[in-house]
Amino acid sequence: MQNTLSVTVNVGGKDITLETGLLAQQAAGAVTMRMGDTILFTAVTCTETPREGIDYFPLQVEYREKFYAAGKFPGGFFKRESRPAEKEILAARLTDRPIRPLFPDGYRNDVQVNSMLLSADGENDSDVLSICAASAVLTISEIPFMGPVAGVRVGRVNGKLIVNPTHSERAASDLELIYCSTRDLPMMIEGEGQEIKEADLVAAMKLAHAECVKLIDAQLELRRKMGKADKVVTLPEQDKTLIKRARELAAADFAEALLVPGKKDREGKVGALKKTLKEKLLVEFPEMSVEAFRAMFDELEIELVRANMLQRKRRQDGRGFDDLRPLSAQVGLLPRTHGSALFSRGETQALGSVTLGTKSDIQSLDAVTGGETEKRFMLHYNFPPYSTGEVGRLGATGRREIGHGNLAERSLCCMLPKDYPYTVRLVADIMGSNGSSSMASICVGTLSLMDAGVPIIKPVAGISIGLVTDEKMHGILLTDIIGSEDHCGDMDFKVAGTRDGITGFQVDLKIHGLPWDLVEGAFEKARLARHKLLDFMHGVIDAPRAELSQHAPRIHQIKIDPENIGELIGPGGKNIRRITELSGAQIDIEEDGTVSIFATSNDSLQLAVHEVEMIGAEAEEGQMYHGTVTGVKEFGAFVEIMPGKDGLVHISELADFRVQKVEDICKLGDKMWVKCIGVDDRGRVKLSRRQALQEKDAPADQV
Repeated sequence: MQNTLSVTVNVGGKDITLETGLLAQQAAGAVTMRMGDTILFTAVTCTETPREGIDYFPLQVEYREKFYAAGKFPGGFFKRESRPAEKEILAARLTDRPIRPLFPDGYRNDVQVNSMLLSADGENDSDVLSICAASAVLTISEIPFMGPVAGVRVGRVNGKLIVNPTHSERAASDLELIYCSTRDLPMMIEGEGQEIKEADLVAAMKLAHAECVKLIDAQLELRRKMGKADKVVTLPEQDKTLIKRARELAAADFAEALLVPGKKDREGKVGALKKTLKEKLLVEFPEMSVEAFRAMFDELEIELVRANMLQRKRRQDGRGFDDLRPLSAQVGLLPRTHGSALFSRGETQALGSVTLGTKSDIQSLDAVTGGETEKRFMLHYNFPPYSTGEVGRLGATGRREIGHGNLAERSLCCMLPKDYPYTVRLVADIMGSNGSSSMASICVGTLSLMDAGVPIIKPVAGISIGLVTDEKMHGILLTDIIGSEDHCGDMDFKVAGTRDGITGFQVDLKIHGLPWDLVEGAFEKARLARHKLLDFMHGVIDAPRAELSQHAPRIHQIKIDPENIGELIGPGGKNIRRITELSGAQIDIEEDGTVSIFATSNDSLQLAVHEVEMIGAEAEEGQMYHGTVTGVKEFGAFVEIMPGKDGLVHISELADFRVQKVEDICKLGDKMWVKCIGVDDRGRVKLSRRQALQEKDAPADQV
């Protein structure tokens, strides 16, 4: 159309097109972003004035996938999209985290970024496009945004790095890196790997950075094509009178109170100081609002926590910059779960519980864009208000909980054997929190999986590295950050892995980019801390338990000839129903002939295994069988000796005396022991109750 403007750039060998002017022309900014036949639409709107009475930036980022984009109907009874799926929530968080730090401090206008998948080609995912599209709409708008930023996905197949891999390439990849940057520096990373080395991950990041620069330049070019000058963001002047006076009144005492080691003791000291300071300031500034004081006090706390570390080289809890908090753990706490553990690092405490299930417990994924359609391993992270000693909202799982659970899940998943027959659900309940609870979930997850007897390939541990920087970007890296160091610092650099490499990572920044030397330094500190954690965990439980919990389902797998699958199932499912009702076991059958038998007791399992093994078996002369009478004739009785296989007991072989009528000995449905006395060349089986009686040496009414 006449007013449509577009820019196309080649990224990783694929053309990506940014276009504006066609859709949502009343929005502050709107674009479509296309890669292959995948098209994502993004729009941004904002209020003209700040929202009053708040001390935070009200940014809302949403991401939705429309089923029509892939030519599909939504699953379920209601044929329309409803609440966001987990993938949509994760994509929204992925988009929010790199753009949020790039708004001016003190900006309080409501900003809403909406992304919607319009077309899905089944190979190119749109989640990573949402980062660039969100940045693009903010860049072409007049909203104060200190971008642009861009993001790409990087995989590695057979040692070769691939930018924005397709779903089929991702399935063969040992790396899943989502990288976001400004033009100069890394801004955010997230992903997983199969024991990736730190140097290899940094190399992938640097490759991704070069591709991000192309997308950043494309956004600037699109703005210029619209006839707009390059955006200049002017930071608003802020009145510093209140914080200046607060420094004079309380800075020295406040700085000391912030060095009280225990969280509760520290909060008590700070709370008392806060109350006194507020009373003093109200005398001098009677017009001071509650919101103004809260915002000022938070700013002063951040300033003093940072000064304590940068100038006095002191952390709040007295540790050295490379020290871990005290560790404790135990396994086997909960008698009825299939595995359990408790892990504490300082005041952060996580309870892990494992449940083993069958194939019917697999989680189905209603994928619009393609990719995985089911999940055998699930990690659910819960962060209740009592974990921080607070009263808070209870209800649906929050976005933060979903994000933290996903990071922990991805960090552990690659350590489960690929052919493990169980479906595994791991729940991490945070019982106490003072920083890095998602990394504690990984540690407790490893311990509880081992307690459950899950044969994980290697133990996994996670740690978070923090950062404080001065005006010249000289930084101090902090191992194992507590909550206030996360709040007051510049970075939350989460890394999980084994002794041999990285399995999961997530980095969020509050500054406008992370110098490469600090990237490499943070990875190294995380590696050293991870080894200390693994040493400790080894002392708690050194290997997966050899035996499953008595309450866990038993699984046995049998391979049968695929041609016998129909016989195992039986007409209308008759035979498989008979076996499950007889044994109480659950039976799953694969197309290749793999039969998985799930049972809650060993007796149930052995009975089901015996019945399945009988399928396709042939009667053997001389063998004894406990069969069921399926037919009564004048000349004898037909007895089913194995599923789908019966034989004839001639009237002369029913007893060791002359039988006048077959009905005098048996009727339909009776059980009897019989001996195979022959199989003719047509496969017909001859049976004898008389000989079975002699060999079993049992009363006739029991045979």
